[in-house]
Amino acid sequence: MSHATPTRPAGSSVPRPGGPAAEPAAAPRPGRLEGALGTRSVVLMVLAAAAPLTVVGGSAPLGIAIGNGAAFPAAFAVCAAVLLLFAAGFAAMSRHVAEAGSFYSYVERGLGRAPGLGAAMLALVSYTAIQVSLYGFAGEATRMLVVDHGGPDFAWWLWAAAMLAVAGLFGFRHIELSGRVLGLLLIAEIGIVLALDAAVLLRGGEGGMSTAFARPDEFASGSPGIGIMFAIAGFIGFEATAVFRDEARDPHRTVPRATYLSLILIGVFYTVSAWAVVSAWGDRNAVERARTSPETLTADTAARYLGSWSDDAVQILMVTSMFAALLAFHNVLARYMFALGNDGVLPRALGRRHGRHGSPYAASLVQSATAAILVGACAAAGLEPIAEVFTWLGGVATLGVMLLMVLTCAAVIRFFRRTRADTRLWHTLAAPLLGLAGLLVLLIPVVANFPTLVGGSETRATVIEVVLGAAFVIGAVLSRVKPLERP
Repeated sequence: MSHATPTRPAGSSVPRPGGPAAEPAAAPRPGRLEGALGTRSVVLMVLAAAAPLTVVGGSAPLGIAIGNGAAFPAAFAVCAAVLLLFAAGFAAMSRHVAEAGSFYSYVERGLGRAPGLGAAMLALVSYTAIQVSLYGFAGEATRMLVVDHGGPDFAWWLWAAAMLAVAGLFGFRHIELSGRVLGLLLIAEIGIVLALDAAVLLRGGEGGMSTAFARPDEFASGSPGIGIMFAIAGFIGFEATAVFRDEARDPHRTVPRATYLSLILIGVFYTVSAWAVVSAWGDRNAVERARTSPETLTADTAARYLGSWSDDAVQILMVTSMFAALLAFHNVLARYMFALGNDGVLPRALGRRHGRHGSPYAASLVQSATAAILVGACAAAGLEPIAEVFTWLGGVATLGVMLLMVLTCAAVIRFFRRTRADTRLWHTLAAPLLGLAGLLVLLIPVVANFPTLVGGSETRATVIEVVLGAAFVIGAVLSRVKPLERP
């Protein structure tokens, strides 16, 4: 996976001042992907994974309905602030981690190989869960859209299978093709939400713009823990900036810039958009409408402020938003498998790079097959695609990724305390410590309300927690039986 000199000691920092420019262009580095992605392209990948319209149209209404009501938009701001603290250490350490394994590489470098492989397995489970959850939502949303417009009523999993095939095709090709497609889809979905935000701001909302999000008593009302839970789920994927470091034009600059820019854009977009939706109806009416029809709240708001045409537009763009997200996570998962294949943890065949497209094609094909099996299993079990597949597996991913962020914060702190590779106090100690504390505070309500996130079953919540713990343990055990084979 990484390219280093033969004398590089395990666990040491890799400044790589010359970087890939020192190598002939015609001789790609073994075990590495190649590309020239700039900050904008990586940010587009991350924003697509965040699925802005899906969050504004799906998670935000649920946060308003069963979280802390009209003050819910502030939950996005709180989560963004905590994650920016996390990002300070994450970005600082990106200059000293040559591998494109994100959580896996960071935790391994900071805490050791056993926790690193534990994080790798936990990441695979978490990202697989969120991708399959998106197939459930996207399949059902497509089915309803087609039926509403007089088309055939095919099962949700057939639409999911079609999307899976298209995502697999893009994953097989060079990453820049995915980047262009994601950029087009992202512009469309963000554009309509910004138009809605502007319309509400210009007209002033129902009785003026809401101030509930700025009042601490309102934020603490209802179930703020559940509100935080839905808000933090909307940020999953921002950390994937490091996964694309091998394909970045200048990873030392691109990864930190893309991480900060993604978080700021996502945080502001979510906060303002959720605030606009609440203001559009007024505090009390917004909560009532969110409770009675959360799935149509954003579309109804668009129809009210932009015209009837926007209702169909939101439905269509909701589908494309979810497709963009599942394509982004397909690329992330393929690169995790590629990295683990090159390290000898997973079969070495997964570390193959396509000779023409330069893509992790073997890992992409396996990832497609894994997703197909899991989607098929959900369909065979008769699970409801949104209330069960999307909600339950989304809960798995939320808890898993938060645990990975906690581990990464600890890894950043230990790495810089041990190596002194960077002496900036804020970036290497203060911000990571504050980020760790903030993540632990956010994690408490997520764990406490986890049964709610997975359908209200204590038994199901316990089983999922055991599965996540088992994934980490399996990874740690693999570190003992799988020697490091990184070139």
